[in-house]
Formats: sequence, C-alpha cells, structure tokens
Amino acid sequence: MADEMFRAPVNRSMRTLDRNSFRKVIPLHAARVPENKNISKVRSELERSKDALHQDRLGSVFPDPDRDRAKSGTKCVLLRPGRRKEATETGDNPHDGAEVTSPPLYSSVLDALLEQNIIDLVPYSLYLDYSYWTYHDIISAILPEDELGEVPSGFSQVGHVAHLNLRDEYLKYKHLVGEVLIDKNPGVRTVINKIDDVGEENAFRTFRYEVLAGPDDLNVEISEEGCTFKFDYSKVYWNSRLNTEHRRLVSTFKEGEAICDVMAGIGPFAIPAGRKNIFVWANDLNPDSYTSLQDAIKRNKVTSYVQPFNEDGRSFIQDSAASLLTTTQTVDILSKPSRKDPKAGPTVLKTLTQPHLFSHYVMNLPASALTFLPSFIGLYPPSLRAQLPADAKMPIIHVYCFSTKSDDNVEEGRKICAEISEYLGFEMKPGKIDEGGVDVFDVRDVAPKKRMFCASFRLPEEVAFRDVGRT
Repeated sequence: MADEMFRAPVNRSMRTLDRNSFRKVIPLHAARVPENKNISKVRSELERSKDALHQDRLGSVFPDPDRDRAKSGTKCVLLRPGRRKEATETGDNPHDGAEVTSPPLYSSVLDALLEQNIIDLVPYSLYLDYSYWTYHDIISAILPEDELGEVPSGFSQVGHVAHLNLRDEYLKYKHLVGEVLIDKNPGVRTVINKIDDVGEENAFRTFRYEVLAGPDDLNVEISEEGCTFKFDYSKVYWNSRLNTEHRRLVSTFKEGEAICDVMAGIGPFAIPAGRKNIFVWANDLNPDSYTSLQDAIKRNKVTSYVQPFNEDGRSFIQDSAASLLTTTQTVDILSKPSRKDPKAGPTVLKTLTQPHLFSHYVMNLPASALTFLPSFIGLYPPSLRAQLPADAKMPIIHVYCFSTKSDDNVEEGRKICAEISEYLGFEMKPGKIDEGGVDVFDVRDVAPKKRMFCASFRLPEEVAFRDVGRT
C-alpha cells in the first residue's frame, strides 16, 4: 500500500511537461507533540518501533497540521500508512481534499505515549509535488507501461552537459526526458542526444547531436585527477567513463620517463602525467583538440613537461622517436617555500633530464589505432640506431582497440594478438610484457557485444630495427 501511495501520479498521455500534474495529497496520521522538548524522544521511540513514517527523501518531523499550532511552533511525527482510502491527487491546499480513515493499529510504544499524554493522534494530509519525485519516478509515470522495461536513465555528464544515447522507441519522448533530466540533476544545464556513432562520419571522433533541453552551449569545464580542462564538447572527443582507465595507465608511468601520446586528444593521459613530473610529447590531428590541449598545459602548469603537437599520428610516431634522440631538456625540482623563513628562496632538490628514448607510446584511438602499428616497423634505422645506448630498451606500446566480448576474453586476446602480429609482421602472443608477450586489458563494455581493450607489449627489436630503407 505504501509503495502505491507514494508513487507519482500517472499521466501517460503527457507530451509537454506539466509539473503541476504531479501534485498529490496522501492521507496519514501523525503523533502531535504538544511540548517541543519531547520531539527528539518521541521521534526516536517511534522510529525504533517502526511506527514513524520511513520514506525516501522525507523526514518524519513536520509542522502541526493545524495552522495556528504550527505558527506557534508545534510539531508532529508522521506515522506509517495504515488502512485507508485512495489518496486524492491535485489540490492547492495540502490539508484539503484528502479523506482519512480511522486510525490504523500501531505498536504498544505509541499506545504508551498516548496514555502518558505525551502525544495526540491526529489526521495529517501530506502534500507532495513535482519536486519530491525522482527522474525515474516522473518518467515512469509518463511513458506507456509497455515501454517501461528499460527507462532511459543512463547518461554521460561532461561539465554542464548531459549526453544521452536514446533508443529509437524513446525518441518521441526526447524533449520530456531532457526537461525532467535537467530538473532532477542540478549540475546539468543542457541535454543532448547523439544521432550517430563516434567516428562514424568524423575521423576526430566528434559526433552529430541534437539539443533536447537547455541552451545549445557545449563549452564545458571539467576536472579529472586534479586537472582542469576547458573545451567545446561538440568539437573534440571526451569520455568521462574512461577516467579509471586514464588513472590506471598513468599510474604505470614513472617520474622522469618520456611518454609519446600519439592520439592525445585534449590531454587526459598527458596532463596528469605531466603533473607527476613525466615528460610527455602529446599529439593530436584535430586542430580543436590541439588548441584545448595547449590551454590545458598552461592551465595546469605543466609547460615544463608536456609538449603539444598537431601532426598526423603515423608520421609523428617516427618523427618523435628521431627528434627525442637529439633533444635536451632539464627541469629543476624545487623545494616548497619555507614557513619559518618566508624570505628564503627555494632550493633545487633534484634535476630531471628528459630521456632520449620514449618509455611508452599511448595510442588511444580504438577504432583504428591498430592500423598505426606499421609505423613502428624500422622505427630506428641504422643512422638512429647508432645513437642508441648499448642497454637501450624498446618502448612499451599501449594500443587501444575494440573486439567482441566473452566471459574470459581468451579468444578476444588471441584475435587482438593476431591483428598486432599482422600489422607488425612479427608473431605476438598473449602473455606478460617482460616475457615478450601482449598483456590484453579489459577496459570497458561499449555495446552489448562490443568491448574496449588495451593491448600492451614491448616493441620487439626485430621490428624496430628492421631494414625498410629509412636512413
């Protein structure tokens, strides 16, 4: 009975959001507490005895239903629903229009409070409106019953923008969904719906969208891993659901290493890495991503560590390896200002020197990153190989890709390794990186039968040193 009483009023013919139609008066009883000093005691006892109302997003202590008593500060404790007639919906006065039956049976605790004249039992009409119910409550009251199997509720939030991927059957309700979503999520000002797949029509992984509610303003500011990014969400790629993966991979980098981020986007790997005193050469072909990357470097004060580039990824893989061999850069790590002696200047704790070889290459373009692997063939031709130290270790490649999904991902791992082998012209098998294998990491599901993976392996010298005619 309680579940039904506290359900939002149903209006399945609604096509334009009418917030006033979600008013409802629920008939209850309440324990009036004439003396406010007893409120805490009464509430505690009735909550322990389960006589008090226990309902999500509602307390149990309310002003007295009698207006004059309420003005003088008298309060009451609402009691759980008992036997009663149907609640009356709508009505402007929270104490008008509700029919209340005889008091239900409660516990001996309440009876004892009544006998001691600590409380009085009175009818109470609880007024609820649109503000009380959740997004799910409202949408479930609007959509047809045969379409409630999977209420459209999942969305990605990027700054003030909520990004939906509505299924076809819900498109006719899209503006209702957008309005309610804004109402029930204070941080959301704009709701958009994607109308094509990422990368389907645009190599920069941007997508076409329609605004469902709010202003058409996709200039957002977000924070991830203590870093701030500002960008136009309509012009660059960003996926908040990859936050965990960004953190995972960056945690494998060490201070003072050099990282090559081939498809850096606006810098979700590069900027946090720079904050850890890691040298990053960050590249993206999208001019808008490059502009936002430049802004993020300055905004997060990592100019000493992160260098931005706007080049084709395939040529950047080879050009960056050659350029790093002859590039010299050092950064002094300074002490923090002294509290005891504010006038004392900082001291140099240590100096980091940028290595001449990348320790890692990051290739986060899952739809096509594997096709960039041939650029690593002959990465170090004879002229560059002569500059390598005798103990030089080849970089670890982290290449993102899509594949099918299964319970153990064993077959997927084999498929990914087979593709890597084909692109490199060298057999690679699943296994530990230090043993020459490919570590295939399950990143996330992207569709019912599609999963994103990160394949990590150390570039074989046989591939890096292969003679392909480069000088």
